Amino acid sequence: MPASHRTGRRSLLVASATLVSLALTAPASLAAPVPSPGKSGSPSPKKSASPSPEGSASSSASPSVTPPANMSAVGGARLAQAGPQVNLATGVPVLPKDLTARSWIVSDAESGQVLAAHNAHWRLPPASTLKMLFADTVLPKFPRTEKHKVRPTDLAGIGAGSSMVGIKEGETYTVHDLWLGVFLRSGNDAVHVLSAMNGGVDNTVRDMNEHAEQLQALDTDVVSPDGYDAPGQVSSAYDLTLFARSGLQKKDFREYCSTVTAKFPGETTKKKGKSVRGSFEIQNTNRLLSGDSDISVYQGIAGVKNGNTTNAGATFTGVAERNGKVLLVTVMNPEKNEHNEVYKETAKLFDWGFRAVGKVQPVGELVPPKGTAQASAQPGANASGEAGGAGSGGPSAAGAAGESTKPVVSATSEGGSGGMGIALAITGGLLALLAAGAYLVNRRWPLPDLVRRRR
Repeated sequence: MPASHRTGRRSLLVASATLVSLALTAPASLAAPVPSPGKSGSPSPKKSASPSPEGSASSSASPSVTPPANMSAVGGARLAQAGPQVNLATGVPVLPKDLTARSWIVSDAESGQVLAAHNAHWRLPPASTLKMLFADTVLPKFPRTEKHKVRPTDLAGIGAGSSMVGIKEGETYTVHDLWLGVFLRSGNDAVHVLSAMNGGVDNTVRDMNEHAEQLQALDTDVVSPDGYDAPGQVSSAYDLTLFARSGLQKKDFREYCSTVTAKFPGETTKKKGKSVRGSFEIQNTNRLLSGDSDISVYQGIAGVKNGNTTNAGATFTGVAERNGKVLLVTVMNPEKNEHNEVYKETAKLFDWGFRAVGKVQPVGELVPPKGTAQASAQPGANASGEAGGAGSGGPSAAGAAGESTKPVVSATSEGGSGGMGIALAITGGLLALLAAGAYLVNRRWPLPDLVRRRR
């Protein structure tokens, strides 16, 4: 089986934009490390599915219970150190008690500052949070209105215990339907169909590994596109945060990851001699977005993705906005075995982050993709980041500067019910990846259209 090669040559940037980039000089501690021996990007189609939120069959040995002595220094030397990393000072709140996750990170999504971290670069099984990289890689390639009739080969190789949205052979689905299945139900069947459209699982794994390297997510090795447990498949809290940050610059990604409920196409049946296509409701399994018996919807939550496998335990990356600040929190594998523990620890870290932001000195930063610089946006810059429109090629030119953005009208997909009563409100011009070599970071990036309000 050939090993996947990461060329890093595929650029995320499209046609030139009217933006003056402000290059940041990276210190030596931010230099990308040489990948550690034994990293494997080889695709493994036989184990190419991700589990349900309740767990799955194991397919590789469990990771060590202690972090490695040497971890990556991408983003700063402090992030290579084991244990909690935070600059406590007068006015800075202490970290929450009872945090049991093996790894976590709290960062400012707009500035890229890492406010605090714990084993941020520990390479662990990612579970279905890896679907963020899958979406960021594949979503721009197909317009949401494109239709696909599912063939038996599209659903081959899905692992035992996988989470499924309920795709049926012989039925036709739009790309929009398939992405709802990926984000809301973490459907490995939807991932496999989209992978088939993208040239197959092996090709998709190669694309994901190349894109991960372009994002400087060097802790990540993709073996299955949906995060199912597989030997050699790892990521880190730091890398998962990079995937979320990149994906959230795309309008469609923001819409899908923040959708609470939606109608999904069912089977076609005959009624009175006519073919009738049924439908059923699906709900987002992100409990900070949809709520549960022991946890409330988190104020300001706007995505992103959860996961759970036997080897990975529970994993989650979330984004939330409050008082003009947008934070990203990633939590991997809490040791505390309580219902919804990964969400409870995430909520504690969000609470800490919103109290600490603007007061605490950062311990590192989220690096931009290769060949780009972090820059402040020019007033009035605007970009949609909408998926599709580029055929089966790279990201569409919809992210070019000066292009208008259509609003995302609600947190419920077409035909869905309001469920949690949370709406998406437009608050200003959207900023995404504009071309001209600038990775936009300013106070309105990346979620001006995802300010959450209770009706």
